[in-house]
Amino acid sequence: MTKKIFIKSYGCQMNVYDAERMAELMDAEGYEQTENMDEADMVVLNTCHIREKAAEKVYSELGRVRLNKQKRETKGKETIIAVAGCVAQAEGQEIIKRAPIVDMVIGPQSYQNLPAVLKEFQLSKKPIVEIEFPEEDKFAKLTQLKAASPSTFLTVQEGCDKFCTFCVVPYTRGAEYSRPVEQIVTDAKKLIGQGVKELTLLGQNVNAYHRQGLDGQDWSLAKLLDELSKLSGLQRLRYTTSHPNDMQDDLIEAHRDNELLMPYLHLPFQSGSDKILKAMNRRHTRQEYIDLVDRIRQARPDMALSTDIIVGFPGETDQDFEDTMNLVETIGYASAYSFKYSPRPGTPGAEMEDQIEEQVKKDRLSLLQKQLTKQQKTFNQSKIGQEMPVLLEKPGRHAGQLIGRSPFLQAVHLDGQDANIGDMVMVKVTEATLNSLQAVMKPSSLTATTAA
Repeated sequence: MTKKIFIKSYGCQMNVYDAERMAELMDAEGYEQTENMDEADMVVLNTCHIREKAAEKVYSELGRVRLNKQKRETKGKETIIAVAGCVAQAEGQEIIKRAPIVDMVIGPQSYQNLPAVLKEFQLSKKPIVEIEFPEEDKFAKLTQLKAASPSTFLTVQEGCDKFCTFCVVPYTRGAEYSRPVEQIVTDAKKLIGQGVKELTLLGQNVNAYHRQGLDGQDWSLAKLLDELSKLSGLQRLRYTTSHPNDMQDDLIEAHRDNELLMPYLHLPFQSGSDKILKAMNRRHTRQEYIDLVDRIRQARPDMALSTDIIVGFPGETDQDFEDTMNLVETIGYASAYSFKYSPRPGTPGAEMEDQIEEQVKKDRLSLLQKQLTKQQKTFNQSKIGQEMPVLLEKPGRHAGQLIGRSPFLQAVHLDGQDANIGDMVMVKVTEATLNSLQAVMKPSSLTATTAA
């Protein structure tokens, strides 16, 4: 009888990617993925340490998992419980102490060993913690790629060497590591063979990618994108997340010259204040960020920008916050992720003096989000009346409705009775809301094969 595995993933796209790989590994061991935890023989919480009180939220979720485990035990069914991801890496053995129901704790650099760890646990029946940073290439074990959508993620880089004072990534994901070009191209071909039309290259600091290429030379992300753009059947390329300091000339030029590279860029600035940027160890100034955006928009005038912003970092004054608001106004964003600063144990920011009062952070975040919402609405509304190619990714809630993505990463809803998931269609935008566009398909639009 086939066993079932339930995986709940939190946080970034990298975690989504990791969860898919864990499901594939366990599928080879006879575990079928389920969306219903009640029927799962194995439960994996794939955790994220970026958001506020991340560890406490995991322990709260484990309380619910414990109740489910006890309920299954009354029916004579065993439930194996694993905690994976960045909270697993940060908390380690502490998870077993605080939540004895957990059988396995596996860090983000060790999840490729999940089947072996499971077998070890089944033999010993003792909790196992595996959070070391192995010397082996974990991606070499992840060979059973399965595409769930015409648009999918492909990890090309992991880790970060920047050590921003608010961030735990260098401690939970480790140093920057770029995957071999040959490995990435092989994975891309597998995914394209399964019907993938759009690849989003993933990395904690993806534009820091560098690795010896097929010609023996050091390849940047721009060169990797150029190589992938030659693959037959691929129609779109994206990448995320980038650091301003690694946005080199060749990558900016790629946005001008690479026809498959979409006009959307996630480029976090975090704060508009030079004083706070220095305290964050961001290693760029406000003006350098503005100048960088100007260069990007000169290369690609229709570029849609998104960003990350933190308010209430230690020492942030009213003027520092106004500098952030002013930078948002100056740049103009299609979308953004904004957060209140919350200390992460083990990071320098957590030890800084002049921590900001919670109410002040809440008030500042509210003002910032109002401004960002206004900009997002304006950007979406600017697309009304425009024609653009849309890659259809999934069915909508209504009969005949399909949902796709614009070149600018907006969700687009349309009547797709004459189209199929995976088609690239030309549409005309008729309406815009805060989070999506409504469009109609142009006649004979199924002949559209490339994006803007």
